Amino acid sequence: MKTIEIIQKEQIKDLKFCKREVLHDEMVKRRRNFDLMRAQALGNLLKSKVNITFETADEKSYQVNTTVWAVGSDFVCLKSDIYIPINAILEVD
Repeated sequence: MKTIEIIQKEQIKDLKFCKREVLHDEMVKRRRNFDLMRAQALGNLLKSKVNITFETADEKSYQVNTTVWAVGSDFVCLKSDIYIPINAILEVD
């Protein structure tokens, strides 16, 4: 199992992401999209934070505790104009 490093959302701007999809199972991808929409609702309505686990281009795993402001077709927008590609997200909880 990979080690997951906890980072602050401001550090995400310094990371590089690849274009490949980190999840391969279609049901797991659907669950991720559902969880992202739930996180967006929690962020906008209750200002609640979620943990997002994601992978970078160098295949390192990171986790950030943050508020999700918007979910687009390709990216998740966090506070302070920070974006994470959806295809890099492993888990949202």
